[in-house]
Amino acid sequence: MQILFKIMLPLAKPIMFVLFLYAFVGQWNAYFDAMIYIKDPDLQPLQLVLRNILIQNQPSQDMVGSNTAMAEMKQIAELIKYATIVVSSLPLIVMYPFFQKYFDKGVLVGSVKG
Repeated sequence: MQILFKIMLPLAKPIMFVLFLYAFVGQWNAYFDAMIYIKDPDLQPLQLVLRNILIQNQPSQDMVGSNTAMAEMKQIAELIKYATIVVSSLPLIVMYPFFQKYFDKGVLVGSVKG
């Protein structure tokens, strides 16, 4: 047990954090299961709400209006798309600096042989 806690776990810590981060990203981006099973809009995860916002703000071809109005609507739809990308990426961007040291350590431990 002493070998496990003093040697193996400290060496495996970077790998465990990378696996945790990959699992978190996978769950964070998984909106399909929620789209199938959750019908109550109050219980939907953030990714599904952002997806619905993107779909609602797409200008369709049957909208009647001038070309300038249609161009403005397309520009607003693009801005909303970029804003949703930032909002959906924000938790991962905030988490990354905390895991950065483990990534660096994992690379250094894995590359120094000798």
